[in-house]
Amino acid sequence: MIRVLRYFLLLVLFLFARALLRSLFAGVRQAGSGREPESRQSPASPVGGELKKDPVCGTYVAAIGSLTRTVNGQVFYFCSADCRDKYAHSVSRS
Repeated sequence: MIRVLRYFLLLVLFLFARALLRSLFAGVRQAGSGREPESRQSPASPVGGELKKDPVCGTYVAAIGSLTRTVNGQVFYFCSADCRDKYAHSVSRS
């Protein structure tokens, strides 16, 4: 029983040391490249404010940072240029 516990503790210690070294080397590699640390978050988007629904895909977007198009005096908000262009194409056909 003690032998199993000893192997388990050695395994945990090994995994911890490996994770620590991997993190350390990743930091050294980034510092050597002169780049900013990479973020795992999505690209910066405005936070807060009023949400508007994209008429093409139905995604809700912040009114402040979204792409807009005005049709007959009404402003439409889009999550991407693709949605904006699809909407413009559908409006021009009708």
